[in-house]
Amino acid sequence: MIKKLLLGVAAIGIASTLFLQKYPKFGKAPNSQKKSTFAASPNFEKNKFKNLSPTTVDSGIRFIVSVLKDFVLQKPDLAPTNPLPTHDFKFRKPSTTETRVTWFGHSAVLIELNGKTIFIDPMLGRSPSPFPPIGAKRYNPGLPFEMDNVPAIDIIVYSHDHYDHLDYNSVKRLKDKVGLFIVPLGVGSRLEGWGVPSSIIKELDWWDTLVVSGIKFVSTPARHFSGRSLFDHDSTLWSSWVIQNGESNIFFSGDSGYGPHFKDIGDKYGPFDFTMMECGQYDKRWVAIHMMPEQTVQAHLDLKGQLMMPIHWAAFTLAFNAWTDSIERVTKAAYVQAIKMTTPKIGQSFRLNSEDYPTDQWWKQA
Repeated sequence: MIKKLLLGVAAIGIASTLFLQKYPKFGKAPNSQKKSTFAASPNFEKNKFKNLSPTTVDSGIRFIVSVLKDFVLQKPDLAPTNPLPTHDFKFRKPSTTETRVTWFGHSAVLIELNGKTIFIDPMLGRSPSPFPPIGAKRYNPGLPFEMDNVPAIDIIVYSHDHYDHLDYNSVKRLKDKVGLFIVPLGVGSRLEGWGVPSSIIKELDWWDTLVVSGIKFVSTPARHFSGRSLFDHDSTLWSSWVIQNGESNIFFSGDSGYGPHFKDIGDKYGPFDFTMMECGQYDKRWVAIHMMPEQTVQAHLDLKGQLMMPIHWAAFTLAFNAWTDSIERVTKAAYVQAIKMTTPKIGQSFRLNSEDYPTDQWWKQA
């Protein structure tokens, strides 16, 4: 009987391991050969990437119990009761003389710059989960455009490999239309496993620079983590991004807890005309890896930012705050600090370096 039990446990273990290795939505982690190339990175230690600042999130029994309690007793205002207002969006030939920005909810942003289209973290799927039927659902049933109508995209940039940023189905549907993927170290392995040719993937370490068609991309630090399964924690790097073309100086925070890296980036590459700053899905229990709204404003100040757009909200519920809590708190904090802030509806485009940017508090009527 004991032998049969042990054999059964072993079989389950083998099956589980094979599943984690083969299930396509997890994506392939960097292999040993690829990891050997990371040894030169000062951010890679003991076979894993690390943060600049000591960063830990409690995962003990008290943490688990408190999260389970909040999950069971969650309030109804964690998500809107109706679809959010959107703007119909039509892709067009990007301008060579002006910079335009369109936000599609959460951290998905399209930038038109130097006549090129740059899509950042295009998570366009219904659920940020490897198992969509049981994962969080997008607030709106659809996007402000049809996926079949997406034209060629010059560049896609990813901040890290978490499901609410790097989405398997979105990659599969976009990959044949993309000229170049720019990603942090290791994330290219995920893309290659999903059929993206290595020849159109550029991986950058923190502070690495890549210039494409007169546009400078700089991978800059963030305070976060990575991984898509139980066995690949911190196997790929996470980044914020600086994007410059001589006329516009843009910062994208990715996911990040607050830390001195924002001031370092601001001192080296600021001041920024425009910052896209994480604001949402936070909790005091994981404040080391996701900023509170007031910290979002301070990070923008550290970056020497001019106009700020809150991101990482209005698409999914991934924490236990009211869905409008983040935008209300960051709006209040920005007002106190006299910060210019734009709050476009999903799919609403606006021109950068113009005073004509969206400021409607549309969520109050949602």
